[in-house]
Order: sequence, then structure tokens, then C-alpha cells
Amino acid sequence: MSQTTVYDKLWNSHLVKQNADGSALIYIDRHILHEVTSPQAFEGLRIAGRKPWRLDTNLATPDHNISTDPAERAAGVAGIPDNTSRIQVQTLDDNCDHFGIKEFKMNEMGQGIVHVMGPELGATMPGLTVVCGDSHTATHGALACLAHGIGTSEVEHVLASQCLVTKKMKNMRVTVDGILGVGVTPKDVVLAIIAKIGTAGGNGHAIEFAGSVFRDMSIEGRMTVCNMAIEAGARVGLVAVDEKTIEYCRGRKFMPAGESFEKAAEYWRTLVSDTDAFFDTEVHMNGSEIAPQVSWGTSPEMVVPVTGHIPRVEDQTDAVKQKGVERALEYMGLEGGAPISSVAVDRVFIGSCTNSRIEDMRAAAAVVEGRTVSNSIKQALVVPGSQMVKEQAEAEGLDKIFIEAGLDWREPGCSMCLAMNADKLGAGEHCASTSNRNFEGRQGNGGRTHLMSPEMAAAAAITGHIVDVREFTGDQS
Repeated sequence: MSQTTVYDKLWNSHLVKQNADGSALIYIDRHILHEVTSPQAFEGLRIAGRKPWRLDTNLATPDHNISTDPAERAAGVAGIPDNTSRIQVQTLDDNCDHFGIKEFKMNEMGQGIVHVMGPELGATMPGLTVVCGDSHTATHGALACLAHGIGTSEVEHVLASQCLVTKKMKNMRVTVDGILGVGVTPKDVVLAIIAKIGTAGGNGHAIEFAGSVFRDMSIEGRMTVCNMAIEAGARVGLVAVDEKTIEYCRGRKFMPAGESFEKAAEYWRTLVSDTDAFFDTEVHMNGSEIAPQVSWGTSPEMVVPVTGHIPRVEDQTDAVKQKGVERALEYMGLEGGAPISSVAVDRVFIGSCTNSRIEDMRAAAAVVEGRTVSNSIKQALVVPGSQMVKEQAEAEGLDKIFIEAGLDWREPGCSMCLAMNADKLGAGEHCASTSNRNFEGRQGNGGRTHLMSPEMAAAAAITGHIVDVREFTGDQS
């Protein structure tokens, strides 16, 4: 009887060669490129006189460096204010044109954050190996892919050979059962998981997310969770195929159609872990006990429920933790023991590859509709993850809701998730952010990031401070 996990099945079906030293060569089905990690890889191909092995497996789009300001975007690549960023985007365009790689350029329909546009277009589908020069490639694992980030030299290797040298990971299963309460989202679930196991908890593992909470979750919600498997130390996060997966895939641009789709779906249904599959590590949580979460420090594991308090140095059990908390409190400008809801925010960012999909836009709009952004907020950005998300949101009138409430509706891109474009935090500014990392300087030199869900960020925009979104619904049970 088979005792195989989903990860094992994906690995075994793509293994080209297993070496005695533990390294292996696996075949790559889909390679997504962007402007930051691809220039050196393309240059390496030129120097070696090589061409991409399979053009049709590669897909490109700019996302990290592009401006999200509508006026700057209207001017095209020339409108990108930073010279280095402008050169990187132009270089991607030139390289894709030269090598014949399909690229969705800056203002074209289909352009977007790599981990949003890939699944949207059907370029990501169950059973594939998917790589990109970006750590949050794990997002695609929500469709039962073996998906992970790779480095620049590996980008070149995949372009040239359609294969990757890597090592097999251990299996971890995180099971969350129960029913989520009002105001509790996939972002809260994954932040609670990271708070429990720590940012090193998944080191060396591929994490499969299982249990009723994930079965009940939408595919877009599963993408949020898999996206942040990286912040738990894992390289891979994934969810087994179910009928939701198949229906999400149906009819998308790069998906097979008709009888071919049904044959593919028949195979996809096998991408579940066997009943007796062995996992090296098991984690269990009760979803009904999870409250809306918010980060207070400089690591994604530094998280408390919104009803909780900022940790105190003296309450830590060992010297290492004391030092970590002390440094985080100093950087964040916070006082241990204070309610997390007492923290005022200067800026709000709703977007990133974690939370910029249409469901996220709808959820945030529902909170701000009929309300007004606090006068204390310097800026509240809403950045759709792709041109397709933007078009759909505008068709539903979500952009008007945001604008009427005083939020800034932007063009698709990575935006304030990281300090690689014009959307940055100033030193000392606190940001209610739907992104995935709160490291020192992540959103700008000296910037202070508080990770939370789109609903929580929208609520913070209205009140001017971190607040329990359930106050807006009247349900704080």
C-alpha cells in the first residue's frame, strides 16, 4: 500500500537523477521571471552562447521595481522615477524580446505580481514544478504544485537546461481543524501558525496544510497561507487537490480545455496524501481558537492576537529571547506590556503577493465602505496584484469605495511590500501592512511594519491605530 505524501508524489514524478551525496536533478515545468533576479541570468546565457531550452515553459512580468502611481505608469517605462529601477524593467523587456520569452509588459493586461498573475492566467496548474527567482514562489503550492524560489544562478540553470539541482526536503503537515470565527482570515491563520512554530519551525521541510480550515478556505485564501510558509522557515507550502482546485483552474488562459482538461483533472485528483502517508513532523491547531493577529516586532513570529499585549523583555524565559525582544521593541519604538491596539499607524498598505487578490480587495472595501480614513493617516495605499484584479475590482466598483473613503487606488505591482520602488516608509513610521515580512527596513529604512489581514489594515486606516476589526462587525467572541 502506498504511503506517499503530495510532496513525495510531486518529487517522484519530476526526479531526473538522484545523486549519492543527497543532491538531485529535477525537471521544471514552469519558470516565471521578473526584473530583479533575471538580468544576470540572461547575461550568463549570452556569455555562454546558450539559449533557453524550452521557450514555452517561461513566462515573465515586471513587478518589484515598477511604479504604482497612475500618472507615472501612464508614461510607461520612462515614467519610473528611479534610474536603477527603470533600467531593470527595460532590461527585462529587452531580454524577453531578444530570447523570445513571453512577457506581460508593464501596462499590458496580464501583467502583475508574479505570484498573482501566474495562477490567474492558468500558467500555474496542479502537478507542476514551478520556480521563480523569488522566495514567495511557495504561493503556487495552493494549487498542489511543487513550487519554490530559486537564486539568480539557478534562474540561469533552469533557463538553459529546464532542470534544477536541489535536495529533497522532509515532510511536515500542519493540520488546522475547527471553524474560524468572524473576522478571522487566512492571513490570521498563517500568522498564528508562525507564532506557534517560529520562523525556523519549518526549516528543511515542505509543509502541507491540511484539516477542515483549509478545506473550507478559498483557493485565494490558500495562496495567502502557502505564500507565508516561507516565513515559517519552509521552502515549500502546499495544499492537496480537491474539487475547489479543479474548478478554480477551469477555463483559465493557459489551462487545457475540453477533454484535455478533464483528463488532466483526473490526474490532479490523485494529488492528495495517502491515508497512511508518513510526515516527519506534525503540528495540530484549533482554528476556532484563532483571533485576528497582528505583528508587533521585526520577525513574522513576533505576533499577538489583536486583543493581546506587546511582550515585555522581563517576561522572556531565556537570555536570547530577552535580547531579541529588547532589540525589536527598540527598533519598533514600542513599550512592552502595552495593548497592541494602542499602537498608532502612519501609513496603511493593502497589497503584495500575500493579499492583493480580488477577494482581498472585496474584504477591505467592505470594511471601509461608508467610512472615512482617519486624519492622522499620512497615506493609505490599495494596490491590486494584477491588471486582471484591477479590472475586476473596478468593474465591481471597489475602486470608487476606496477612493471615496480616502484611500489611494493604485496600479498593479509589488509596491510597499519592499523598498525597491517609490512606495516606501519613512524612518520611524508605523505601517499597517498586508505584506509578508516585517524585518528591519523591509518597507523602507527605519520603517516599522505591522503585518495583518486586509480587513484589519482597512480598519486601521479608518481608526488611525491598530484595532480589532470585529469592532466593526459587533462580534468579538
